[in-house]
Amino acid sequence: MIKRFLILITLHTFLFASQQIILVVGDDFNTSHAFLECYEDDKKMFKTIKVNIGKNGLGWGIGEINLTKKSTEPFKKEGDKKAPAGVFKLTNIFGYKVKRNLHLPYLFASKTLICVDDDDSTNYNQIIEMQENKPKSFEYLKRDDNQYELGVVVAHNEAGIKEKGSCIFIHVEKFENAPTVGCTSMKLKELEQIVNWLDTTKKPLLIQISKSSSEEILKLFPQLKSSTLLH
Repeated sequence: MIKRFLILITLHTFLFASQQIILVVGDDFNTSHAFLECYEDDKKMFKTIKVNIGKNGLGWGIGEINLTKKSTEPFKKEGDKKAPAGVFKLTNIFGYKVKRNLHLPYLFASKTLICVDDDDSTNYNQIIEMQENKPKSFEYLKRDDNQYELGVVVAHNEAGIKEKGSCIFIHVEKFENAPTVGCTSMKLKELEQIVNWLDTTKKPLLIQISKSSSEEILKLFPQLKSSTLLH
């Protein structure tokens, strides 16, 4: 009983340590589009925007806490073109500019910066500099298009568990209403506003869910009670 009480206290402390939340809510697990709101404490920041998520919808990912899952709901896997559902830390910002004055650690997307999606690699789901022995599968963070002109790293599957999904970002949309292969995308001007707001001292989180998890999220994060997306 004492152990359970301590776990609940720890969970409560973690949840309310986050002062910045990006909330993304889709109608169900099959949708490739969703709506996004930003909160600092209980105050909504900016306007609600429409975003693109995985071409094949959502799948439960590996994040910071375990939300209730139904047996009929899918789990995120490598290459399934689903965006991860759950609660995730936001750890870094990256982009094509060499330097940016931001409040999260910034990674310059040089021509040698890659994210490894080879799940047989010891660097699976890590952003690293290209090595002499290239992994079998990876993606460059410096692309020929503008999709990674600016991005935020989502800490999904931080432990790099094999086949559970990798290289999840919030980034610039390919074009309007274009679904992704597992990330969350939006217009550049909308993303610029968000990255300028994010602050590592405020422990930012991404909460990305289907509407069916709204009640549970409201219990865990009562500071979101004014969100129209959860009602």
